Amino acid sequence: MKKFLKVLFLSVVVCSFILGSIPVAFAQLAPELPRSETLMVDILSGRTATPDNFNVWAATWRSPDRGIQQLMLEPLWIVEYATGKIINALATDKPIYNKDFTKMTVKLRKGIYWSDGVEFTADDLVFTVQLIMKNSSLGYYAQFSTYVDKVYKVGNYTVVFQFKEPNSRFHTYFLDRWGACRPLPKHVFEKAKDPVTFAFNPPISSGPYTMKSYDPGGYWCLWERRADWDKTPTGKLYGMPQPKYVLYIYYGPPEKKVLAQNNHQLDMTGLTMEALRSALATNKYARAYRKDFPWVVNVDPCITGITFNTAKFPYNNKDVRWALTLSIDIVDYIGLAFDGAATMGALPIPPTPVYLKWYYGPLESWFKNFAIDVDGKPFKVYDSDAPYRLAEYAKSRGYKVPTEPKEIREIFGYGWFKYAPDVAEKLLVKNGFKRDKDGKWLLPDGKPWKITIVTGTNPAHPAFRNAFAASQEWKKFGIDVEVMSTQMEATLASRGEFDADSTWPATEPWGGHPDLYRTFNSWRSIYIKPIGEQTFGHASRWSSPKLDKIIEQMEKVSWDDPKTRQLGMDGLKIALEEMPSIPTFAYPGVVSWDEYYWTNYPGAENAYCQPYEHWPNFKYMLPFLKPTGRK
Repeated sequence: MKKFLKVLFLSVVVCSFILGSIPVAFAQLAPELPRSETLMVDILSGRTATPDNFNVWAATWRSPDRGIQQLMLEPLWIVEYATGKIINALATDKPIYNKDFTKMTVKLRKGIYWSDGVEFTADDLVFTVQLIMKNSSLGYYAQFSTYVDKVYKVGNYTVVFQFKEPNSRFHTYFLDRWGACRPLPKHVFEKAKDPVTFAFNPPISSGPYTMKSYDPGGYWCLWERRADWDKTPTGKLYGMPQPKYVLYIYYGPPEKKVLAQNNHQLDMTGLTMEALRSALATNKYARAYRKDFPWVVNVDPCITGITFNTAKFPYNNKDVRWALTLSIDIVDYIGLAFDGAATMGALPIPPTPVYLKWYYGPLESWFKNFAIDVDGKPFKVYDSDAPYRLAEYAKSRGYKVPTEPKEIREIFGYGWFKYAPDVAEKLLVKNGFKRDKDGKWLLPDGKPWKITIVTGTNPAHPAFRNAFAASQEWKKFGIDVEVMSTQMEATLASRGEFDADSTWPATEPWGGHPDLYRTFNSWRSIYIKPIGEQTFGHASRWSSPKLDKIIEQMEKVSWDDPKTRQLGMDGLKIALEEMPSIPTFAYPGVVSWDEYYWTNYPGAENAYCQPYEHWPNFKYMLPFLKPTGRK
């Protein structure tokens, strides 16, 4: 006889003082769920503000990470950044462009059905685009209105887009990378009076699960595997998802998630580093992405760091930006930020395994010879020994670290910039800076130099920890530094009202494809705005005529063209020479998996797909999970 979720009910009651409405709702839900067939995962964004609304096509946040993007909907294409591949989902092949990129043809996968039994066809995709173009309050209205002249079907499984102007990367609006334009069901939305306010409840699915129940208070959402899961892209590509049920649930702060995992009532969750240590110490079934130090995810497609406001003095001076870079000891920096548990990256793209192969490795010889001018002499800035020093730091902290150079480079990175405060001093003195009698730096006009680093309010977030680490390094160098933690960080960054900011040093690349257009385009000159006006480009407000030309060349070739990689390398060199932001380390994803009921998570030893429960690729992980048989 199946063991039902009685333990869950009891544990939730214990948490009732904190989670308010969960116990009553869950008491009703618990008897229905066999725990051995249920995967319980965290809601990254927390409690859902609109739990009864499943319409994620409106240009309003509707908490898609409660299972909507991971289980309910399938895109045309999806990025798999762990393996460096683009997966054809609802589309059966890559997009087909004509020679001048004024037309794109999409071939759709046959035999796909919505969960109500209606076949998914070209009518759904055509209707989706046309509906969006008629409603400015729907997502992707601006993009589709700008580029689409007309969209039509050829038969039931082919859709043709004709553009008003060439666009070699129009398909990326349908490429799921934690967000995309996913086709909606025509036969449902054509009956809605208002597609913006329509709640789409109950929703129907193109993915392998349907919504079974949800908490009106927004704490959980329950999904059930479709009986016809084989009529979805997930089923056709990978087979049957193993959990019959997936429960997305928000328990609250990290300590509550650890408690839930200890009670085996939360299988997958993100944690802080401190909470992960607690989970590993108190639950013998808990594991992290890596089974040993540094534990963290090293395939996340984000690079962290510090962004300068290059529209503001003195950060508009390349020498100053380089001086601030060379005044950082990256080993101390990562030690302060994550106790050494991060992969250093010297490029404005993440040092994930695929980007190490595509860019870091091929550019390493150039890196080693790259030099900046210091008092008329070249100074080579690259430190290929930095990862070995970081490994020694970790060893000194009592952590078990590998000894093979290949493993050290894989875990800690290929290298970073030299710690050269003496060179940094020369660059500043050259530009009129000087120290006072106490060794503190003064601006060229003689006033004390103070840097304010703006960051968010979450002390566990890598952005916050970058701000803290940078402040300590620059204080050590003799600069007065203040970290301003504010909920207005994103607004201040977009308006250019900051000195330095811990927002990502560059726009994230695709993650699973070598094309860097997404990263470079945000530095385009047309996006530069005066301080005080919102920019739609990168917060650094940096641009380069040389990089503009690279971007223009990218637009004239397919993203699969071999020239794209070379253009990527050329653009990275320009960005590195100018240093508008300081890339520091890859986003250290901290995940905790409980192996009491489920195993074969995609850990570092078997990274068959991305490791998070909040990414849309999650649905492709589920066929590979293995039940332990525990009841």
